[in-house]
Amino acid sequence: MNVDRLRAKHALQAVQGLPTEVKKYTSYAKGLPASILQNGLGQAMATLLAAAKGEPAFRDGAVHEAHRLLYDHVQDWLCRSDPLAPYQTERGPGSNSTILMEKIVENGEADYLWAQAEALAYLSWLKKFAVAFRSEKGGNP
Repeated sequence: MNVDRLRAKHALQAVQGLPTEVKKYTSYAKGLPASILQNGLGQAMATLLAAAKGEPAFRDGAVHEAHRLLYDHVQDWLCRSDPLAPYQTERGPGSNSTILMEKIVENGEADYLWAQAEALAYLSWLKKFAVAFRSEKGGNP
């Protein structure tokens, strides 16, 4: 399977795994690529974390924070256990991890540019699936 199909598969699973009560995820996913292009990957991802105000994506079994959930989805893709991942890790990052931010500040410019390009390619799939399978209010269309 080529990397673009792997991106699509990961993004589809991420969107299909969203509970119906998640609100504004689609609009956040639609706006993230522009933020990355304008500010860079590190700033855009740090902005998602700041918007989440340190809150976890899930609390008491329910989705609590859509900004954090989007951060987690991008982080899961960029920091997976796969030689094709820009920031390859031994295990997936898991929830409430900030390994993506750690990798961004620890690694070099070439890895950063690769991760930024990969995030944009991944988000093109994530946005399409979010629009296709979710309404802006959080439920299924």
